[in-house]
Amino acid sequence: MKKGNTSSSALTSLFEKIEGLSKPQRIGIYAGVLVVIIGLSIWLLLYPKYDKIGTLEKQLASVQQELAKAKKNAAELNDWRNKMKHKEAQYKQVMRALPENEEIPSLITGISQAGKDAGLEFLLFQPKPESRKDFYAEIPVDISVTGTYHQMVVFMDKVANLPRIVNVRNIKMAPQSKKDGGNTLTTVCQAVTYKFVEQAPVQPKKGGTKKKKR
Repeated sequence: MKKGNTSSSALTSLFEKIEGLSKPQRIGIYAGVLVVIIGLSIWLLLYPKYDKIGTLEKQLASVQQELAKAKKNAAELNDWRNKMKHKEAQYKQVMRALPENEEIPSLITGISQAGKDAGLEFLLFQPKPESRKDFYAEIPVDISVTGTYHQMVVFMDKVANLPRIVNVRNIKMAPQSKKDGGNTLTTVCQAVTYKFVEQAPVQPKKGGTKKKKR
């Protein structure tokens, strides 16, 4: 007997057995077969999509992590930019307080005029050679004046209010005489102003060596 005839005979026998069952039993069998068919169809159709959805979800999570990292880096970059702007503003403010070379004579004149306006009498007003530091140089002026303590305070206030940085240091006061009750003082100090010093560009070394003379 051929295989096809055997399968057909088996199916016919199966259907005959099913037909011999009661109606509720047949309905149950048909319902179970229908559920299996629907389940297989759903599994075959949707499983590949579920697999793709899982892959896309992993990709989405990875992109979200990269996006969060990029946002954090952007926030830090903006923070550093703001800090840089703040430092640049502070630098410019300090640079405005440091006089240029051509302003030094007028600034020294301003210090002298502040003493005269305060009513002090100058015994010595001697600019000294500048002292180079790092990116700036100090320009000291030795000062010796006579006047009252109040006049000296007024002089200090006027110097503090000059448009450029001036520091008064090494202050020494002594009564000039006992005749006026010690009201007149001789004050020796040093006024120091500052200027910005630009770094000289580094000159490239010339190559080659000189030949020794024989």
